[in-house]
Amino acid sequence: MRHQRFHGRYESGGRECSWPGCEEAGEFRAPGGRPSGFDGPGDYRWFCLEHVREFNSGYDYFEGMEAEEIFRAQSPLHGWETETRAFRHDAGVDGTPNWANFSDPLDAISSRARAHVKRQQADMRAQNRFSPNERRALEVLGLESDVDRKTLRARYTRLLRQYHPDHNGGDHSHSSRLQTVVEAYQLLRKAAALA
Repeated sequence: MRHQRFHGRYESGGRECSWPGCEEAGEFRAPGGRPSGFDGPGDYRWFCLEHVREFNSGYDYFEGMEAEEIFRAQSPLHGWETETRAFRHDAGVDGTPNWANFSDPLDAISSRARAHVKRQQADMRAQNRFSPNERRALEVLGLESDVDRKTLRARYTRLLRQYHPDHNGGDHSHSSRLQTVVEAYQLLRKAAALA
């Protein structure tokens, strides 16, 4: 076998260069004509090194395409318009992909899926800990539903210092925001979820 000095060189197997009048071995392939409606390289042409370089310098992938076809081909989503059936949002139970049909020897998919389910269940439990009014109070304070009493107190203290005129240089423009923070804290500190 010949030394592969140039990437893309194939043994010619007796093929001649496709360039008119050239009798060198055709060791480098180049795209051939593309049939209409066919998404692929079509048949290959075979050239010698000199002529494949000349061919490549003038090659236009979009030659013969309509403007709409060119636009679609340049889209980052080209080729990803349809989902594989097994991975569609409606493929499994509860809108989750049907992972059971796939081999997962390293447990990469399964462990992530289990962790995701655990997080969702924890979020649901935490979400159900609080009443709708208490959840709105959490939003006012910028807290998640997995909050504990210490985190609640720390956030309240920080917001008090931020909005109270005694701590922000006498600025009274935040008085309505301060009032909502105090009301939210008063509601949450008595919440059964934080007892």
